[in-house]
This record gives sequence, structure tokens and C-alpha cells, in this order.
Amino acid sequence: MFIGEYTYSIDEKKRLAVPSKFREELGKRAVITRGLDQCLFLYPMKEWQTLADKLSRLPLAQRDARGFGRLMLSGAMEVGFDNLGRMLIPDYLKEYAKLGKKVVVAGLYNRIEIWDGHAWEEYKQKTEQEVGDIAERLKELGV
Repeated sequence: MFIGEYTYSIDEKKRLAVPSKFREELGKRAVITRGLDQCLFLYPMKEWQTLADKLSRLPLAQRDARGFGRLMLSGAMEVGFDNLGRMLIPDYLKEYAKLGKKVVVAGLYNRIEIWDGHAWEEYKQKTEQEVGDIAERLKELGV
């Protein structure tokens, strides 16, 4: 399980450190892809395989299903970690998430999200202001 929020810097070689407690659960290889809200998603191989299987079964006749599958699957790349726990973030994903030097690595139970530091702060402040309304809407989903 991934929980917590950590701030790191991307080095000049486009490498990002991942918290050691996250790496223990990720293992030697993981999958990084485009996420929602202009962040990146990082999945353990097992979780990625489950998600990719679901995405591959979406109906091809539905435009939204095709688009979402394309976004997630074509943007995916398998990554490994060096001896210091760093992974290389591909240029196209760095550009997609508009990652600057300061990056937030956030654990969200079965996946990790990687955010530009400024974008994360803006998103978090906005969401914190709306938390009461969000909680009301989630009640309909049984949360």
C-alpha cells in the first residue's frame, strides 16, 4: 500500500528518486504512464497488468473508451531503479506532466502519482477548499 507525500528534485539526467518504502513494494520494475489531472501514474507490475487488462477490454466502438485506452497504454513505459532508487522519466511524460525541478511523489493506495510541485500545491489548495462538497458527492458512491 502506498501512502504519504514526498518532495524530491529531478536531477539534470531526468532521474527522480522514489521513497525507499515505495520501492520495496514496487520491486525492481514498475510502469509509469500518463495520469489524470496532468500528473503521472506509477504502478507496480501486478497492478499495471490488472489495469492494462481492463483497458484492453474496453469497447472499441466507444470513442471515450478508445481515447482513454490510448492515453494510458501508449503512454506507458516500464522503468527500473538504480542503486540509489532513482528512475528515469521519459521526456514525453515529463512534458505531459509539465514537471519542473521540484516534484511531489504521492502514494495513493495501489498507485503512485508524480506531480510538478507547483501544480500539486495548487491542486491540493483547491481540493481542500472544496472538501465538504466533495464529501457530499462521494456519499452517493457509498463513501
